[in-house]
Amino acid sequence: QVQVVESGGGRVQPGGSLRLSCAASGSISSINDMGWYRQPPGKLRELVATITSTGTTNYADSVKDRFTISRDNAKNTVYVEMNSLKPEDTAVYYCNAVIFRRGAKYTYWGQGTQVTVSS
Repeated sequence: QVQVVESGGGRVQPGGSLRLSCAASGSISSINDMGWYRQPPGKLRELVATITSTGTTNYADSVKDRFTISRDNAKNTVYVEMNSLKPEDTAVYYCNAVIFRRGAKYTYWGQGTQVTVSS
């Protein structure tokens, strides 16, 4: 079994910064992609950013130049540094880890962490 746990959410004023962390643990030989997604109030879950095991990144247009995703493969951990936060960044942020095992793809999700951007 694989567990994915996010941390680092909270309340911040517009223009502020937050850093989210996500650690995967359990029966893991290697993790393929890791990513951050978010679900704003009343909306569907959407992509924030993803990163491959070799460091290739992909960002949603809405967060480019403000958010930075990174990972520590030795710790099975992914981070997202969020700067210049806006009220529209308010959402529950979810992390996922994609693992290939015996030819099958498994995606594991964390429970989410709330980020609120408000003055």
